[in-house]
Amino acid sequence: RKELKTTMLVSQMLEKTRRDVPADADAPSHQLMLRAGLIDQLAAGVYSYLPLAWRALRKIEQIIREEMENAGAQELRMPALQPLELWEQSGRSEAMGETMFHLRDRRGRGLVIAPTHEEVITNIVKANVHSYRDLPRTLYQIQTKFRDEERPRAGLLRVREFDMKDGYSFDADEEGLAISYRGMTQAYERIYERCGLDIIMAQADSGAIGGKDSHEFMALAESGEDTILSCENDSCSYAANDEKAAFVKLLPETDEAPLPLSEVHTPGVKTIDDLSNFLGVPACKTLKAVFYRVDGEVVFVVIRGDLDVNEIKLANALKSPADLRIAAEDEVARAGLVAGSASPIGVSGIRVVADDSVTLGANFVVGANKDGYHLRNANYGRDFEADVMADIALAKAGDLCTECGSPMAARWGIEVGHIFKLGTKYSEALGAYFPTQDGEQHPIIMGCYGIGVGRLLAASIEQNHDDKGIVFPPEIAPYDVWITALNYDDPDVAREARALHDDLQASGFQTLLDDRDESAGVKFNDADLLGIPARIVVSRRNLARGVVEIKPRSEEKAELVDRNEALRSVADLLGRR
Repeated sequence: RKELKTTMLVSQMLEKTRRDVPADADAPSHQLMLRAGLIDQLAAGVYSYLPLAWRALRKIEQIIREEMENAGAQELRMPALQPLELWEQSGRSEAMGETMFHLRDRRGRGLVIAPTHEEVITNIVKANVHSYRDLPRTLYQIQTKFRDEERPRAGLLRVREFDMKDGYSFDADEEGLAISYRGMTQAYERIYERCGLDIIMAQADSGAIGGKDSHEFMALAESGEDTILSCENDSCSYAANDEKAAFVKLLPETDEAPLPLSEVHTPGVKTIDDLSNFLGVPACKTLKAVFYRVDGEVVFVVIRGDLDVNEIKLANALKSPADLRIAAEDEVARAGLVAGSASPIGVSGIRVVADDSVTLGANFVVGANKDGYHLRNANYGRDFEADVMADIALAKAGDLCTECGSPMAARWGIEVGHIFKLGTKYSEALGAYFPTQDGEQHPIIMGCYGIGVGRLLAASIEQNHDDKGIVFPPEIAPYDVWITALNYDDPDVAREARALHDDLQASGFQTLLDDRDESAGVKFNDADLLGIPARIVVSRRNLARGVVEIKPRSEEKAELVDRNEALRSVADLLGRR
């Protein structure tokens, strides 16, 4: 028992490794965390973190705290349980929809379990900022959030209960917000670098949180569920989530003179491909009609035929309705529209939303609003107009960058951070104002900065693994060193392994000692699977030669090192000289 107080033995670990790949786990991080025994699933999207995972998560939290405080942020703690009326006051109760967990207390008052904390932090600052002299301020917390995700997936990548660092800046003007935003951006970049992540910072949609500008920090990985469009020109830094990405829509020939409308018989032609083939025109010379159901009515969306509708952009153009969906066939028919032959020409009583691509060309082919017929030479402004004109097109690989005109590539990414310029959305809704030097009342200008802690761990494993297991980046590894003692039942081996463990511990290296009565192969496989950065082998043969075998987890080759040089070699390997 005395030994257990000073030595962390692998035989005493709760985690049990497994060799098989779990059938219900598709993402590499999910597979490896289950195989390594790091997490235990209680329900869909709800996990327990076992000791090794918890050690890694605590190290991630410490990195976050250090970088937040280096950036001037102060830590606080806010309640997870919040009154529903606060969310109604901000106008977000409906926007969050079924994602938010609701309950009632014994007096029947509505409560929510917080998915995020913009409302609460705004109330706190409202009560404590009394003058322009109290600004700027940046506050943050690391706290558990709850979201009723429709489809939890991929282990810790999309869950219903998770820990998040959410930070908030409060400034007196836009210039101050820009400084705060830039400071948080730099802090995030340092966090990801220390956690061993390769990140792209991409423009993003603000979603239910709102605000005018936002950026996501994306860890590139095949298991990611977000598509990132980034410029392939090395000198151009443009990158955006496909929910937000803009691209060049201008066609090579856009200056042709408008021609008279003419009707053409198109029997059985219902799709853009069919229309292009039937008339021998490219898809970019057609206009596509797509029908959506929004706020109880059918909305007519028109876009150039070679493009697709981005529903996030469309929702934003329509002021973010919660119920936007593709209209059913019977709903389209009741609206008097002819699916497959529709156009906005002559349509009345229906809201028309147009992508701005309809203005970047001339003499389009469109539906004639009667079955089996289309119209040639339709032109925006002359033949039809829109109630809403916006960029509502979905960008894709090969589209041209708006910054430099080069092609863009599409890659999968995992969102590990999201920052927002909230502006005055919450301060105005909740009455968080401050008196200026002239005595005028102005709303506080806010920024919001989030990092999912568990997702960051999973993303790091997604980017740092091989066919043997996890390759933990040193700063977030549960332990620094794994000592593999071969033939631990040999008193000399056990004595040397414990002595080496104690020397490493005394020098500040967190160390595991594998004392199990297992074969060398099992011990080496477990060390590789768990991904501890440095492995040291103590054996009878090495003892006889006065050496130990040291191997970085990230490399194939081990090195024999004089026992007296072991500490220095480990320090060099871990970058702690």
